[in-house]
This record gives sequence, C-alpha cells and structure tokens, in this order.
Amino acid sequence: MKIERIDDKTVKCFISNEELEELEITYKDFILRSEKAKEVVEDIIEQAVEEVGYKPPEFAMDMQIMMMPDKGMILTLSERTPEDLKKNPMLQEYLKEVQKTLEEHFPNIAAIAGKAAKESTAEEPLQEKSVQEKPDYALFVFDSIKQLSDYASVLPKNLRMISILYRMDGNYYLYLQKGGASYERYSRACIHALEYGVLYGAAEDKLRYLQEHGECIIEDKAIVKLRLS
Repeated sequence: MKIERIDDKTVKCFISNEELEELEITYKDFILRSEKAKEVVEDIIEQAVEEVGYKPPEFAMDMQIMMMPDKGMILTLSERTPEDLKKNPMLQEYLKEVQKTLEEHFPNIAAIAGKAAKESTAEEPLQEKSVQEKPDYALFVFDSIKQLSDYASVLPKNLRMISILYRMDGNYYLYLQKGGASYERYSRACIHALEYGVLYGAAEDKLRYLQEHGECIIEDKAIVKLRLS
C-alpha cells in the first residue's frame, strides 16, 4: 500500500489489484462496510499514523473510493464534522453526488437534493417535478449503534416515520418508511442517512432477504429509541 498525506485531515491510500487479491477484498466490501473492510481501513490508519504523521479523526471519518480497473483502488480518508459540511465550498458538488446516487430509486429525493444544492448557492429553488411513483421506504446500512444514534439525534423529534432496526452479518440495517411524514421531510431524512451510513436498497427483494436472514432488534419506533440510547 502506498499512502500519501493530502492535508492535516486527509490521507490517500493506493491499493494495487495484487494487494486486493491478497487481502481477499473487493469494492463491494468497502461499500457495505464489511468486517474485512473495517480491518483494512484500521490498518491503513495505523500505517498512515506511522508513515506520514496522520492524526485519526475525533468525530467521524469520510471515505471516498475510486476504482482503477487496470491498477487497483484509491481510498481517500478524511475527517468529517457538521461544521465542515456547512462550510465546505464543494457542498453543491456533494449534493449533486447524493442526487445522482438516489436517482434510480428515489426520484423525489433527487429533486429535493437538487433543490438543496440550488439553495446552498443562493440561486432560485429547484421546482420539484411531479413523480407518478414515489417509493415510501428505504433500507440503509450502518457500521455501529453509535452511527445510528448520531443519525437519529439530527432528525426532528416530531418526524412521524416508521422505523425498524435489523442486524445482519455484523452490520445494522435501518428500515425507514414514510409513514405520516411529508415526502419532503421523509426525503430529507433519507439524505441525512447518507451522511452516516450507506443506501442498501429500496426493493422488496432486499427487504425480504433482510427479514429472512437478519435479526430484528428494534421492531417499532427505532429512531426514537436510538435517539435515547
């Protein structure tokens, strides 16, 4: 692995295809934040501390993945705080990436993300397009209960969504359904979830698989209970 320090809060690590094979790890492991991926990231951080004097983040870490099919993978690790996100001049680009990620399953959320991007630069708000089919639930995967608690703490207390928590293969899966919330508030809650976890899916087969192979650990008002944990 080749590690390069970008600044006080960011390091970049190149992992060759040969190293990926040796580690028996793939792009999917990092997306789903598997135990194997966590171990590799921990090794990278330890190596970065020793080699380039990197200081591990105190609050939260953001990880970006870039695949180079003929060469390997680049992981960029950086410290992330709520203040950073608000002050980041690239906020509009970040929201555009969120919009692109959600387009396939969440056309209504994509419209709201676009609206947020417009508002962040003081432009005219984006008009939301009418959508014939509006998905009313989604599944997100999180590394830990702490991530879930942090996420729950930023949501409005009067948000009337349906939320159920599952555990499978060492990860936590949060089911969010619109319930009595407005589509705009539900959509914003989904966008916030991407700051702490990863979108797992919004298809029935994903939910059925989770119900069959996972363990339901909070079957009602998971968001409320996680906020209190």
